[in-house]
Amino acid sequence: MLEKLQFNDKNIKVLCDRNGKNADMGMTIRVVRLLAGETFALSDAECESAVLLISGQVTFKWENRTEAASRKNAFEKKPYCLHICKNISAEITAETDSEFIVQQAENDRSFDVVFYTPEDTLYQEFGVGQWNGAGHRVVSTIFDYDNAPYSNMVLGEVFNKPGCWSSYPPHHHPQPEVYYYQFNPVQGFGACFNGETAYKSEHGDACFIHDGEDHQQVTAPGYEMYYVWMIRHIDGDPWYKTTRFTAAEHEWLLKDDYSK
Repeated sequence: MLEKLQFNDKNIKVLCDRNGKNADMGMTIRVVRLLAGETFALSDAECESAVLLISGQVTFKWENRTEAASRKNAFEKKPYCLHICKNISAEITAETDSEFIVQQAENDRSFDVVFYTPEDTLYQEFGVGQWNGAGHRVVSTIFDYDNAPYSNMVLGEVFNKPGCWSSYPPHHHPQPEVYYYQFNPVQGFGACFNGETAYKSEHGDACFIHDGEDHQQVTAPGYEMYYVWMIRHIDGDPWYKTTRFTAAEHEWLLKDDYSK
């Protein structure tokens, strides 16, 4: 399912709410815009939280630590992300007009705060020599079960080259997943395949993927597509990089290459 969502009067776009909208995703996800000088306060007694900078210049503050971060836009491969457990308070202050995404999920475990920088991010390039380059993309993983087994979430970004495919071949997994899209230039568009339905994806849209739904993406020639990918682990069944089940009729595409 794809939704075209708007920012509310507080400059917050709610993608899903674990107690309300799209609750079956098991996460609360918001996109927040701040004007220069504004501050967003974050604290939750039940949820862990990850704050990923999409664009702008901000100052992260938590406990006795402060870190500055800047990113020209989503397409600059320069992610900064603050990951905190429940009962930890944080503030994000915009030094310039800024945008970031907040991902949350219930988690009883306590863990040390992690501030991820571009140097901490895993980048992988896929599809270079396959399908005449039609699946060429860059996938970043900020954290997953490999480096954050204490978390109930996965967070990363995909940089989809113009005219190319990602999340390919068509595949599914039992864990719920949410995509948040941006395009460069902003009038760009693509197609989001979710189960048996294809949607036109545009700047600021969000896609919600359920258990068993094959999903794959493509962007129009001339337009680069970026999306944040966010997964909620299932209790007792966390998502791993190999937790993907390719649609049987497309398995021949795999050969010996793993791709996101």
